Amino acid sequence: MNARTGSLVAISLLAAAACIRLGIWQLDRLGERRTFNAVLAERLASPPASLLQLPADTGSAHYRRVAVSGTYDYANEIALTNRIRNGSPGVNIVTPLRQAGTDTAILVNRGWVYAGDGMSVDLSRWHEGTAAAGTAYVETFSGPRRGAISSPSRRRTFRWLDRGALSSEFPYAIAPYYLVLIAGSADTAANIPPRLGQPLLDDGPHRSYAIQWFSFAAISIIGMFLFVRRK
Repeated sequence: MNARTGSLVAISLLAAAACIRLGIWQLDRLGERRTFNAVLAERLASPPASLLQLPADTGSAHYRRVAVSGTYDYANEIALTNRIRNGSPGVNIVTPLRQAGTDTAILVNRGWVYAGDGMSVDLSRWHEGTAAAGTAYVETFSGPRRGAISSPSRRRTFRWLDRGALSSEFPYAIAPYYLVLIAGSADTAANIPPRLGQPLLDDGPHRSYAIQWFSFAAISIIGMFLFVRRK
């Protein structure tokens, strides 16, 4: 084996080792995600707690089930645009929830309604009564993203929920988390938007990424073997 062939073999082995290490890393990520999902699944399956029982830390409160009570402030509700449900465009209706004894409101995602352009909808049609009731789970806000969060042509429509960007839209403080209503047996009236339901806790792309990295390693090793054999 000459020096050039030896160098190519060494490069192939190093590339294969790197791909194998990346594949193992993705499997580790898969294990971490499954462990995290198990914690969230336990929270989603727990009996609903009151809002006052939620921990102050948003990470500990994430996905916990709560019993919703208070008063909806429809005058300050917003629409979360370009939400897809069963292949159809629409918006999610997000309404502030006021509670006695506090000046801080909690945003509540009440559900999805159809909008042909993914933005325009008459929210007043979906007012379901002043007193709020039902079961929800706790969701955390998104961080800053590129682009404009709101539509310049439509008031109170937003592309995602960023607490910092939304804080100036309300005449009161908003909680560091929001709620997503879960469908209940009483949610059958025509003015109640279809609830989003509980989130799906999947494995994500880590398994497929691991398979790809292991495949690249196998290709590198097999290609090196065939090259050496041909030489």
